[in-house]
Amino acid sequence: MNLPAVTSTLDLYMAEINQFAILSAEEEFRLAVRFKKYNDMEAAEKLVTSNLRFVVKIAHEYKKYGVKLIDLVQEGNIGLMHAVKKFDPYKGFRLISYAVWWIRAYMHNYIIKSWSLVKIGTTQAQRRLFFKLNQVKKKLEGLSRKDSAFKEAAELLNVKESDIAEMDLRLNNRDVSLDASMDDTGESMYVDQLVDQSESQEETLIKKEEKALVKKSIAGALTKLNERESYIVKHRLMVDKPETLQRIGDRFNITRERARQIEKEALKKLRTAIPYIEREPELTQG
Repeated sequence: MNLPAVTSTLDLYMAEINQFAILSAEEEFRLAVRFKKYNDMEAAEKLVTSNLRFVVKIAHEYKKYGVKLIDLVQEGNIGLMHAVKKFDPYKGFRLISYAVWWIRAYMHNYIIKSWSLVKIGTTQAQRRLFFKLNQVKKKLEGLSRKDSAFKEAAELLNVKESDIAEMDLRLNNRDVSLDASMDDTGESMYVDQLVDQSESQEETLIKKEEKALVKKSIAGALTKLNERESYIVKHRLMVDKPETLQRIGDRFNITRERARQIEKEALKKLRTAIPYIEREPELTQG
């Protein structure tokens, strides 16, 4: 029994676009003029479909960057459509000669975005270096010292050695999923190597006991304060939004300055009752 061959998405796509005929120079010019003059969308569609196979050919040049070929083709097709929109048939050259720049630009942009979560190639010079460095490195494979290779590459590409070193590091260190296996056995994953930054059970227990002790100490200290002192501590020191001294003074029919003095006296009593209170906390004055 013969099983049917598995056909990839790209193979199906190629079978479909190969049905579109390649236009002659005269046909292409006529359609481009129709689109430019009359915004004829049917003409634009024929200009695009007749060049789709060229996009696939260009996409194959970037297989080494580890992105899905069909995704590159889709990006290149967007570049092709943009080129058709901008194409001027009266300049005397073929559409694909102009479109190739747009196709590559969209593919380059997609590759750089897919390469790493960290932004790379943010300037035109860096983008050029990203795609040229691998080509240059192949020419320099005979050099035994890495710094010598960087120096030669910098001279060939007319950039700094530090730029070569930085881009080489980025090219050789792709993002890795934490769920990815570290070896062929699949027993160890990168996530297993992460250091747990959370508190240990012992640290959590100690903090819980310390908090309970402080709470108990404060509760005991408050019993040594009179009504006004207790109110000021609770509403000035133990809340996120402390009351102003003026408002406290109005409540107890005293001046703002007298409220401040009472607050100071209350803090002295607290420091006596709770020795680890070393200084007065900073309060919002009011």
